Amino acid sequence: MANHREGLAIGIDLGTTYSCVAVWQNERVEIIVNDQGNRTTPSFVAFTPAERLVGDAAKNQVARNATNSVFDAKRLIGRRFSDPLVQSDINLWSFKVIEGPSDKPMIVVNYKGEEKHFAAEEISSMVLKKMREIAEAYLGTTVKNAVVTVPAYFNDSQRKATKDAGGIAGMNVLRIINEPTAAAIAYGLDKIADSIGKRNVLIFDLGGGTADVSLLTIEKGVFEVKAVAGDTHLGGEDFDNRMVNHFVEIFKRQHKVDIGVNSKALRRLRTACEKAKRILSCAIETNIEVDSLYNGIDFFSNITRAKFAELNMDLFRKCVDIVEKCLSDAEMDKSCVDVVVLSGGSSRIPKVQQLLQDFFDGKELCKSINPDEAVAYGAAVQAAILTGMKNEKLQDIVLLDVTPLSLGVEVLGEEMSIIIPRNTATPTEKVENYTTACDNQTSILLSVYEGERAKTCDNNFLGQFRLPGIPPAPSGVASINVCFNIDTNGILNVSAKEMTTGVMRNITITNDESRLSSEEIDRMVKDAETYKVEDDEYRKKVKAKVALENYAYNMRNTINDEKIGAKLAPAAKKNIKDAVEQAIQWIDDLQLVDSELYDDKLKWLENICNPIRSYGKQ
Repeated sequence: MANHREGLAIGIDLGTTYSCVAVWQNERVEIIVNDQGNRTTPSFVAFTPAERLVGDAAKNQVARNATNSVFDAKRLIGRRFSDPLVQSDINLWSFKVIEGPSDKPMIVVNYKGEEKHFAAEEISSMVLKKMREIAEAYLGTTVKNAVVTVPAYFNDSQRKATKDAGGIAGMNVLRIINEPTAAAIAYGLDKIADSIGKRNVLIFDLGGGTADVSLLTIEKGVFEVKAVAGDTHLGGEDFDNRMVNHFVEIFKRQHKVDIGVNSKALRRLRTACEKAKRILSCAIETNIEVDSLYNGIDFFSNITRAKFAELNMDLFRKCVDIVEKCLSDAEMDKSCVDVVVLSGGSSRIPKVQQLLQDFFDGKELCKSINPDEAVAYGAAVQAAILTGMKNEKLQDIVLLDVTPLSLGVEVLGEEMSIIIPRNTATPTEKVENYTTACDNQTSILLSVYEGERAKTCDNNFLGQFRLPGIPPAPSGVASINVCFNIDTNGILNVSAKEMTTGVMRNITITNDESRLSSEEIDRMVKDAETYKVEDDEYRKKVKAKVALENYAYNMRNTINDEKIGAKLAPAAKKNIKDAVEQAIQWIDDLQLVDSELYDDKLKWLENICNPIRSYGKQ
């Protein structure tokens, strides 16, 4: 271990909804708790007339200060205001976002009586600084160096913006690494010494705002990424949105009032929905209760795990599609995957796990790592390696990552000429030769893009520069070498050189600027014994209701499957559809009833759905 503590480097998982910080010391990774004793910290920043709050304090006051409480900055970082994803998110946030210089999204808040505008990098830097302060309080020393993680599918400008945020926070960002790669280190570190041969490991990382899948081969200490796929706009926040919209509609039906225009009411409802989502990962039903949600109206409703899954089924299936794409890019069959590792808080969702397990033909999913902490764990390991920590476990680790998107230049006719294909191992350097398109052309404008579409207008523009000093000659004579270099952070440098004169120009792609008493415990034990019969009866009712609901939704999804629907006679198909919708409506219209009634309804529906069941046995 290093002798001077000032050389310590930390690993930070800068998450969309929660962040985590870890450090390698005492020959192991230690997850650092914050001032509230929590191992993760909300990625929230709030502005009040008196102070700025970051983390738990910011999130705790969000309901009463919704318009000045900022979250989801990671969904804005490195993006343009005109981005359709940014525009769709603006309608869901309680804070205001406006267009700033160069199409940059700017967050508007009122701080100490003044209107302030902040870039996403500034908000993220406040979160990063909070994580740094948490680490310094724990370690008792100043910390300057850090490894920060990003989603594997972050583009170049998002990576650079994240590194800028680290700089704003006063840190030296040693390396930007991909979140699933960091999670792979958390999984593989303790298995290096015992590993025999090569293992194909798929990391399924589903967080608050992003979904990432990476396929790696781990052999001894070498972690080689074969392919990545993902969506930087798919995660727990989107699942929350679906639930919020569902309850907004219920409130509208019950009280004839649309609370969608009230930011305070929406924020309080969203907090309740987020809590319910977490509960549904370990319970089959939970309640939504918000006192005086709007105009003094108390709101009470409930939601089952099945209903939550139904609301988000298309998003859950999209997660599995990402897995399929990653395997396709790696040219690997799913049967060749030895381990499927879950990372990210949203990977706890039972339906997501079920869909993933079904995709891998029943393979048991690896849940041996803490999904909330795995990314920070891996980042801390990488930080220790980069600062020269001497340890038996660390000395053989080598990371071989890949670029998530193809990179290239625009050629005649807005065609995308790819220089570095996606899933190329990084760091890397590739050179391609180009020539002039017109006679006597003395300069050439090089426009750099990333993406997979054939036309540059459909891809993401990164930057451009002009190469002058080309000797006048007929078109096609001049020889220009264009070099793309991707460093260890995944950041791109582009240079161009005219081979006759030696004139050279280059560009680094940048981004614009409380506990129970013993008496209470005794009373609760007696209460539990007194009400045990009632509790058991209630659970029996809920179980029967959920069984019927699950069956009804499964039949709805099945009948909507084109392959199965095509096998049924139109009359049978309509009969099943009508029965399913009738059963769902019956469930929705009733309060909890005797379990026998649910059982009878289930038998009735099963009889009608016999054609589908018969087809399934064929």
